[in-house]
Amino acid sequence: MLVPGVKNGINMKKRTLAALLASHTLALAIGFGGGIYALPILTAPDAPSSEKVASLDTQQRYTAEFTRDLKDSDALHWGEGTVMIGDDYITLNGKLSPGPDFKVYLAKEFVETEADFNRLKSSMVQVADVKTFDNFLVPITKDIDVGDYNTVIIWCESFGQFITAAQYQ
Repeated sequence: MLVPGVKNGINMKKRTLAALLASHTLALAIGFGGGIYALPILTAPDAPSSEKVASLDTQQRYTAEFTRDLKDSDALHWGEGTVMIGDDYITLNGKLSPGPDFKVYLAKEFVETEADFNRLKSSMVQVADVKTFDNFLVPITKDIDVGDYNTVIIWCESFGQFITAAQYQ
């Protein structure tokens, strides 16, 4: 025996359930993405002051500029400012887009795309982690001769994302 309106009621419950599932999945995805973006900012140590970075300028051998207009840099992955490369430190007086697991690499060839980075990664040297996004100061180990390279690169290791690069010689 058919009860009038029962079939429509079941279809309505399915649509409501589907709409709730879709909206909750979307909210979860937005929250997850926001967390990935915000977590590095919330957990970042205090950035070195511009004065601290500038105090090392006289010890640096090379200077270059990070710019936002590289091929694979975009609104979420960029760097800008003056990067100084010395025997003991690489410093940035500028800003990086926030993100997780940033690494500094030195390369013998200028790169500005993920494809170029991945192609040349085996010939690069990883220098250090970047933990701050307004200025940074990272040490260089004694086994790295910065004169053997000509480009400094910021790379997001977790997501395989090119951030920025600058050629210094």
